[in-house]
Amino acid sequence: MNCREGCGACCIAPSISSPIPGMPKGKPAGERCIHLSVVNLCDLFGRPERPPVCSGFKADREVCGEDRDEAIRVLGWLEQVTAA
Repeated sequence: MNCREGCGACCIAPSISSPIPGMPKGKPAGERCIHLSVVNLCDLFGRPERPPVCSGFKADREVCGEDRDEAIRVLGWLEQVTAA
């Protein structure tokens, strides 16, 4: 599955514990990454400073669902059930 252009759910719903340029402590769940544009595209996509955790994420129907709203719900739920 390819990412849905303009979705951005993976840049909002989950927490990211590794440093992100401009976010040295990562980001909490539910907060937009500062590199997510207003049209929900990653400004770091394809750039060497993009964190490995971000470039390693692969879109999959199980986590991305049928649309952006479902992706936000599923990724948010996964965040909650795996939070330590």
